[in-house]
Amino acid sequence: MDALEPTLDEALLSRIEDAGLNASAPPQQFWLDGWIVRTSPGKARRARCINAVAAGRLPADQKLALAGSLFRDANLPMLVRLTRFTQPADLDAQLALRGWQRLDESWVMVRPELTDLLPAADTPPPPGCAWSRLDGTAYADTVGALRGSPPGQRRAHAERLASSPVRYEGHVLRRLEDGEVLACGQFAREAEIVGLYDVFTLDSARGRGFAGLLCKRLLALAAQQGARLAYLQTEATNDAARRVYRRLGFADQYSYHYRQPR
Repeated sequence: MDALEPTLDEALLSRIEDAGLNASAPPQQFWLDGWIVRTSPGKARRARCINAVAAGRLPADQKLALAGSLFRDANLPMLVRLTRFTQPADLDAQLALRGWQRLDESWVMVRPELTDLLPAADTPPPPGCAWSRLDGTAYADTVGALRGSPPGQRRAHAERLASSPVRYEGHVLRRLEDGEVLACGQFAREAEIVGLYDVFTLDSARGRGFAGLLCKRLLALAAQQGARLAYLQTEATNDAARRVYRRLGFADQYSYHYRQPR
């Protein structure tokens, strides 16, 4: 895991965190005394967890009990996502004292400038391939098939994309010979901030530079629409993806993790 202090202004990092929250909002979302409680049945943990964005007035024990009932009703494990912006600031320590397990450290990576990538919007696909744009339902099914996700998770992903307050745009690199999707990715733009999401490469097509090529094109298309800064979220242990993103000019800015009752 990298140890890196944020280099961007704290207010800008807070806006990036807000953009990520907006882009991952599912229809199953509840406001609970300063906590955003999400209970989507999909794969993405950010859409089925608690985000403690304000301190609120109720004691933590009471809020945890109330949130727990929501997760039980949804038949989901209870998760809390913890960031440098979590309120109260000692919530992670409180949960640790309760014996909650720490899970899945991830990094928010940022590329603070996109104008240099504008020419990449016209990048031709590799020989024998074509770019295609997919609507939300088709994209959720496509990336779900690549990941081996069950039908219920694919439907939940499509539902979240359809109801998102931030518009997603999904693109794939497709082999012309048989129509096979070799790589896919989405971007979600909010004003001048754009996030990359659900970037995935077919197992047999990895190591050929397709993910980097696709991401450059996605960022360039977003820049054409007015984006000036890009972020993404990636697991700390996903070394292959993190190497790709560093080559694209992304750098770590802050980490987050989850906690779950044992």
